[in-house]
Amino acid sequence: MSTFGRSLSHKQRALTVSSPRLFDKSVSSPRFSRKSEVSRLFRVLIAIGSVVSFFLAIGGGYLYVLPNLTKSFHEENLVSFNGSDSFCDIFDGKWVVDNSYPLYNASECPFVEKGFNCLANGRTNGDYLKWRWKPRNCELPRFNVYHMLEILRNKRIVFVGDSMSRTQWESLICLLMTGVQDKGSVYEVNGNKITKLIRFLGVRFSSFNFTVEFYRSVFLVQHTWSSKYGIKRIRSTLTLDKLDDISDEWINADFLIFNSGQWWVPGKLFGVGCYFQVNSTLRIGMSIQTAFRTALETWSSWIDTKINPNRTRVFFRTFEPSHWSNLTQRMCNVTNQPLSETNGQESSSFSDAVLEAAHSMKVPVNVLHITPMSAFRKDAHVGLWSDNPSLSDCSHWCLPGLPDLWNEMVFSYLHDSYQHTSLYQQRELNSLD
Repeated sequence: MSTFGRSLSHKQRALTVSSPRLFDKSVSSPRFSRKSEVSRLFRVLIAIGSVVSFFLAIGGGYLYVLPNLTKSFHEENLVSFNGSDSFCDIFDGKWVVDNSYPLYNASECPFVEKGFNCLANGRTNGDYLKWRWKPRNCELPRFNVYHMLEILRNKRIVFVGDSMSRTQWESLICLLMTGVQDKGSVYEVNGNKITKLIRFLGVRFSSFNFTVEFYRSVFLVQHTWSSKYGIKRIRSTLTLDKLDDISDEWINADFLIFNSGQWWVPGKLFGVGCYFQVNSTLRIGMSIQTAFRTALETWSSWIDTKINPNRTRVFFRTFEPSHWSNLTQRMCNVTNQPLSETNGQESSSFSDAVLEAAHSMKVPVNVLHITPMSAFRKDAHVGLWSDNPSLSDCSHWCLPGLPDLWNEMVFSYLHDSYQHTSLYQQRELNSLD
């Protein structure tokens, strides 16, 4: 608003000084001069009024339309408490100290990658573990591990995405293991160690007959190593109109949780010779944002076509902010406390694209809009406390830590005393009144 105000003030001054004769008293025929002054003053006032009205209309449209568009996206993920008419946006809130956290010990969970166990890697300040997310107008249900284990009994929960998705997958397994007496009844189905090099990892909770699976698909669409174009700089392509070739494995899940975004950057695309392809045509000039939106269109079409909403509940977690002091030089200064301001990182073009895609789909998608809440958490990154302390890391997160709260968001949707009601469902209900 301050920029708008300065711009408007500047234009008003320009209009004022553009007609110097308006106040010139040396003109003959005072009577006609006075009428001329009044006439010109009237026309100038009309001109000023028109300009002011124009900018107020534009500014008002910006302030009303865009926030309300964003609000409509949030309203699709409102939570109703205990079947009441009261709805709450669980993503609008603040971080508060809670000494009941953390909810597990990473050193006692065999499914946490060594690189994410910051305390075991030498981090001495544990204040980052003591924060809970508090929505502005409600309370998130406390994570009840026994309740969650029963919700997941005989089910299949699948995470699809990049290393951030794998971190959330590890977090959920560790949270659930706190309620399992026989730890040996929880195992990776292929006997694999947890590593970023494997495309599929699945952990079975045999006592409850469910699996928590992770599929590595950093772009969600097909990535192909190819030299068929005969262009030396092109080493691989992303086929934006085809979903990942492992996507059939996701279909029969009871819960699907997607993420993408961290790999959609020049260094991991153009910098390594990866370009975009649509309809078997190479699109060298296509921007990353356009490509990401095209990939989301493919993903949303696949969901609408392949997923049965009566069987599968779909989630998409939005972009996770990083907090590099200097990404080029890999400078990372992890704080001891959450930031008091988000410093512009509360929004992301990737998150906006996800919100827009979900808004137009036939199959309901619960968007876990964690971008704003995560933007405060510069204190929760791995930093130098990984399995390779020579490399700082202000992208990934410590475990326990922030990803646990993302899973609490998921729990709030699955909690039986919390009813998720989408905007169109509210309208349908209202139309029956």
